[in-house]
Amino acid sequence: MKKSSRMSVIHPHAAGVDIGAEFHVVAVPPDADAAPVRTFQRFTGYLHRMSGWLKTCHITTIAMESTGFYWLPAFEIPEAAGFNVILV
Repeated sequence: MKKSSRMSVIHPHAAGVDIGAEFHVVAVPPDADAAPVRTFQRFTGYLHRMSGWLKTCHITTIAMESTGFYWLPAFEIPEAAGFNVILV
């Protein structure tokens, strides 16, 4: 039987963002919110709401993947709000 190994948590207060043309899907750790996966439209007001939600979840680091140019505002708005944003 193969032994399973667990990976160490490096950034316990991190969120992941899947960037899309119409909307972005954001996930936080399961213990950070009752609904740890949410969808936000890509427009400015929604990105500010996303940043606000991430702050209430005590997130400090955001990792996002880039798709076309849609990642630019999704990167810039949280970064301006004080998050450490990483593009992967």
